[in-house]
Amino acid sequence: MASPRRRASIRWTPDGRRCLTSRMIRADVFRDQPVLHGASIRLEPQEERHFDGIWRMLGDAESTRLTGTHQKFSEPQIRRWLATRHEHHDRADWAIVRRADDVVVGEVVLNDLDVNNASVNLRIGLAGPEVFGRGYGTEATRLVVDYAFDVAGLHRISLDVLDVNPRARRVYEKCGFTVEGVHREALRWDGRWHDAVFMALLSTDPRPSVSAPA
Repeated sequence: MASPRRRASIRWTPDGRRCLTSRMIRADVFRDQPVLHGASIRLEPQEERHFDGIWRMLGDAESTRLTGTHQKFSEPQIRRWLATRHEHHDRADWAIVRRADDVVVGEVVLNDLDVNNASVNLRIGLAGPEVFGRGYGTEATRLVVDYAFDVAGLHRISLDVLDVNPRARRVYEKCGFTVEGVHREALRWDGRWHDAVFMALLSTDPRPSVSAPA
């Protein structure tokens, strides 16, 4: 049985500010990972039926460059992961599915759960340039942020974004993330060094209303 940990419960003051009360957070907080519904996308817990879209994303050269993914995956590896993903209750992996045609256009992941400090890491990837600039990344980020804070009860979400990916940085800034530092020359890609910008969002931070595509 998973051990309980402190969890934040959100309450609202009369002037609209968030305040937090303590409750318990469990190490298996993502056991009942839900489908999250947005205007143009929905986030579905990853399953074997999402293989084609996830495989396409992992094989896209521009997507791997923007995320700095050196690791190569085999088809059997991804199929095994999707078949067993539901057994991992300390992380949440969603397929980003376009509502108009049910096509998988990317993934968004909450991992590196720290139950003692109610924090988690955010990772997002889109399946190639043809789906960039359509607002999918912004909408997916907002859906996951709201779930992490308002449902899962977490307090902090952190991420790294590479200097070669200014579009993603703008998305995170629009969603309320703040730059906290820079990991200098954290990635070597095609013989060149690149910085990684470290960003984070707290449950008590403002979450701006976002309408522009990104």
